[in-house]
Amino acid sequence: MSKLHVSIVTPETTTFDQEADSLVVTLFDGEAGILANHAPMIGRLAPGELRISAGGQNHHFYVEGGFVQVLDNKVSVITGNSIDATKIDAAAARKVLAETQIAADDKSEIVEMKNKAMAQARAQIRIAEHA
Repeated sequence: MSKLHVSIVTPETTTFDQEADSLVVTLFDGEAGILANHAPMIGRLAPGELRISAGGQNHHFYVEGGFVQVLDNKVSVITGNSIDATKIDAAAARKVLAETQIAADDKSEIVEMKNKAMAQARAQIRIAEHA
């Protein structure tokens, strides 16, 4: 049976680089499941969970967004940040979420940054609670 080769790459490191049976990524318009022999695609990732099934083990990661490319059974995930779900500090994410919700400013750039930080914190909390 064919396998996928999955790589999760950030500017600092490669957080995952091995064969896998399947993966699920969080896109801006929903989740996408990817198996071997998937049609070529490029997708824009939303802050959220990336799930990988490899050799009978399940791996869960938080990714802060970025892009996924699928081509010839190779999946490349390019993201600014990737955290193994077991290493997420849910308490720190809750603190960021609380502080961001309290901050008030009507400038559009600030509101956009605030919304992004809140989405990232919520995703980390959700993923950490399932790890």
